[in-house]
Amino acid sequence: MRWLKFTAAGQTSWGIVEGDTVFAVGGDPFGEWQRTSNSHKLADVKIELPVMPRTFYCVGLNYLKHLTEAANKRGEVPNVPDRPEIGYRAQNALIAHDEDVVIPATATEKIHYEGELVVVIGKKAKHLSERDAMSCVFGYTIGNDVSERTWQKADRGLWRAKNADTFKPMGPWIETDVDLDAMETIIKVNGRETGRFRTNDMIFGIVPFIVELTKYFTLWPGDVIWMGTDGASPDIKAGDVVEIEITGIGTLRNRFVAEQA
Repeated sequence: MRWLKFTAAGQTSWGIVEGDTVFAVGGDPFGEWQRTSNSHKLADVKIELPVMPRTFYCVGLNYLKHLTEAANKRGEVPNVPDRPEIGYRAQNALIAHDEDVVIPATATEKIHYEGELVVVIGKKAKHLSERDAMSCVFGYTIGNDVSERTWQKADRGLWRAKNADTFKPMGPWIETDVDLDAMETIIKVNGRETGRFRTNDMIFGIVPFIVELTKYFTLWPGDVIWMGTDGASPDIKAGDVVEIEITGIGTLRNRFVAEQA
């Protein structure tokens, strides 16, 4: 099932996408809901952010090629992690499909993008085992992890390099039924492919991260876990359009624009 948060005729609600039509739903997918008779053409609605997470978790260096390329640029030997490592991102950075990523006026030309699988949590969970870890997963969406690399090198933390307003596009919807092993992530800039990798070819898969997270934190419905990326991206500039397709889910598209004074 494909769940969409959308606005039409001035009203925002949940819907179920079937082909090029979205059927409005009363309630929400994390609780009670009822499908209504109201429908809209998908092309006629405003696609909203699929969820505003209570907690926004992220995974770094979870694909071997990405880790190796980053180490090579620094002239270092790749240090492959021996356990899942968890980080956080800020809610203010989230934007929806087809909304603009705004490059701050003070940013350098080192603006990069990364296509990521996003796991959406569907129910409250704590102390999950490997056997039942996936029981808390509601579905999947797509994320674009935008970074300002000069800031990332200069600062002690990632507060502005990763979390500036609009730096985390996510969407367009939540897909509940996927075949992780069959999925590919395909990244394009202005229609030209710049990266492709097997989505589930992770150093640590979804299960180990959920097990590790729930040792210490309670997961809540609507929480998200961004699962990292493979490869590297070229510098992006104002006017460029980045499309991230994950087969079985869809395509997240966002234009990059310069901040207006």
